[in-house]
Amino acid sequence: MTQIHDLSVTELAAAIRARELSPVTVTDHYLSRIDEKNAAVGAYYTVTPELARDQALAAEKAVADAADPALLPPLTGIPIPIKDLNMVAGVRQTFGSVVFEDNIAGQDDYVTSTIRAAGAVIIGKTATPEFGLPCYTETAVGPPARTPWDLSRSAGGSSGGAGAAVAAGLAPAAHGNDGGGSIRIPSSVCGLFGIKPSRGRISNAPLMPDLLGLTTEGPLARSVADAALLLDVMTGNLPGDMYTQPALPDGESFARYAGREPGRLRIGRTLTHPVGDGAVHPDCVAAYEDASSLLAELGHEVEDVSMPFGADVVPSFETLWYSMATLAPVAPADEHRLLPLTRYLRERGRAVTVPELLYAQAFLQIIMRSALPALGCYDAILTPTLAAPPAEVGYFDQVEPAENFERQKRFTPYAALYNVSGQPAVNVPLYWTEGGLPIGVMLAGRMGDEGTLISLSAQLEAARPWKDRHPPLW
Repeated sequence: MTQIHDLSVTELAAAIRARELSPVTVTDHYLSRIDEKNAAVGAYYTVTPELARDQALAAEKAVADAADPALLPPLTGIPIPIKDLNMVAGVRQTFGSVVFEDNIAGQDDYVTSTIRAAGAVIIGKTATPEFGLPCYTETAVGPPARTPWDLSRSAGGSSGGAGAAVAAGLAPAAHGNDGGGSIRIPSSVCGLFGIKPSRGRISNAPLMPDLLGLTTEGPLARSVADAALLLDVMTGNLPGDMYTQPALPDGESFARYAGREPGRLRIGRTLTHPVGDGAVHPDCVAAYEDASSLLAELGHEVEDVSMPFGADVVPSFETLWYSMATLAPVAPADEHRLLPLTRYLRERGRAVTVPELLYAQAFLQIIMRSALPALGCYDAILTPTLAAPPAEVGYFDQVEPAENFERQKRFTPYAALYNVSGQPAVNVPLYWTEGGLPIGVMLAGRMGDEGTLISLSAQLEAARPWKDRHPPLW
């Protein structure tokens, strides 16, 4: 028997508009599941039942009063959680750190306001690692975020709570953000579709700086259509944004791309990456080869490509990452309360001089100016999303911070390139191991061309559906 959490965002939206499902009933169902299962998966740091029920009641009234429910905002009555790096007015915002465990946001940030304006019910704040810095979500704020496919393994990071929530059926879709793979990593280990949009597609206003251009907001969902709908909702810029993207043409939307055939595409593929001699696990190679074969079967031209990046980009990216770690305004008296990895990254960041930071940014820009034309002859680039299957909880923290950081680099050697270049990239959940672990593949597209990635991913999803494949605790 189909239950509410079996329904996709688009299915829920249709049922609510048809007055077949009440927003209050939907919200209560998800709150009940969170109460029952969140302790096992560590998806939420903060649940907001009062806010959610107030918004659900307002959505129910809007549906009842609407002369034409089809004209209601697209997420009316649908529960969507917000990652705990972002602001929701009047709700706790911890940034994944006990230093901020009592911090209450005074306003919505841009992406929260767009999700709220789309009619969504904000059901809570999802778990994130301290300041979003690591690729796993294990903090002192709450329990580790675990992939529902194997509760001994991490849900990834930094949108680990978002990934765990959607994969466990504790939200139909979720907001995330991505500065070095933070949407694609949890999407891979949780068996979800996730989109890192092009640089400038979504505003980081009002507080998050976009000086380096690495981080963007984006959706995690169980289907391509759901993620495309959320991307439409989030898309937009505000005055003062340093990076922007042109709006889609009038009448166009990313949701439309999810229902459109991509045509025959030229797709480059590679297993090489810039992180030293790090090996790629056979399961990740198998997923990559499987995706290559499926793309060829669908009529696309798939060929090996030499990536125009070398190991020389890694130190410059590290310089940016260390510098980003210093942005959190932590009082000197509270530094000792931070996790060892955070303290390590902040110490490295404080040692970076202004000329070193500017040089690192300039060097990466020079590299990308020559790389983008070379990559631009392909409609998409295929790689593994990660170099290994989901990591065990505790794997990264069982060593000293310097080695922890090296382990993270070896685990995620593909993802950050597209934060540096600004290109859109998606995780596509096509492959599961014999032991039942999801292994994603990544497709990256031309700057500003999320539409092609969405159409291509929807074609892959139609050929090998994954939406109704669920973990045991579902």
